[in-house]
Amino acid sequence: MKPVIYVTRKIPDEVLQPYRDSFEFRMWEKEDVPVPRDVLLKEAASADGVLCLLTETIDHEFLAAAKNLKIVANMAVGYDNIDVEAAREHDVVVTNTPDVLTETTADLTFALLMATARRLVEAADYIRDGEWEYWTPYLLAGSDIHGKTIGIVGMGRIGEAVARRAKGFGMSILYHNRSRKESAEQELGAVYREFPKLLQEADFVISLIPLTEQTSEMFNRDAFKTMKSSAIFVNASRGGTVDEQALYDALTNNEIRAAGLDVFVNEPISPEHPLVGLDNVVCLPHIGSASAATRTKMLELCLDNLKAVLNGGESVTPVK
Repeated sequence: MKPVIYVTRKIPDEVLQPYRDSFEFRMWEKEDVPVPRDVLLKEAASADGVLCLLTETIDHEFLAAAKNLKIVANMAVGYDNIDVEAAREHDVVVTNTPDVLTETTADLTFALLMATARRLVEAADYIRDGEWEYWTPYLLAGSDIHGKTIGIVGMGRIGEAVARRAKGFGMSILYHNRSRKESAEQELGAVYREFPKLLQEADFVISLIPLTEQTSEMFNRDAFKTMKSSAIFVNASRGGTVDEQALYDALTNNEIRAAGLDVFVNEPISPEHPLVGLDNVVCLPHIGSASAATRTKMLELCLDNLKAVLNGGESVTPVK
């Protein structure tokens, strides 16, 4: 019998078709609604592999129910939805999707920086709301980007890709990372700074760090107070790296100028979320890697990982 793979969200059949000779696929029927927990546990009980999203919690309960499970392929770079240690205890391989989304996510991160700095969403709404009656010298005047200083917190693949874009805008590049990245310093002219010093100097502070115990609410009240009052904060990593109440207070008390956010502590957020109501905040629905080509590559990488492991080989992109 073919190995059984459970897919936790409806995906296009043309993506699955090349793998149907190797696997039996079972799939949650909806694209826009996460699979209910009870359904997930029931399906896991007979699955050899699972292709999941960040919306699924892979924990001891799940792994105990999945007696035949050999691999969980997570359609994301981050894997804070998965208890990796518990997976190891159950001899389950965990994989993610690095590299294939690097450039696309960097595009979105820099686009979010630009949209926030130049108040693009606010300007578009200004016309839609019928408010544009006259031109004035400082109408919706925003912040320049060229020649400014960008501070990248988390100089991984995406951080380096954002730095390359910043270099094209003539920006000075500061970065903070768990370890120095000499290659980025040599190739991009990036300058290492301790976290507080970066916050003090940067005009744009970009969060590209994974969510861990060490980075949880790393951007807290003290961090925002350390930034320039003219600084713009952009988060394209994980919502949990930010104390959202502290960010709200910093924005409303003019401690920082603006924020661009693609991620939030609890997702999805509603229109009533406090940050959504602020004119100096651009909120996006976690679309960092959302180009059609990149999302397809992510799914194909998940499927390649599943195929490799279930055929008795090594995974392509294992989580270490």
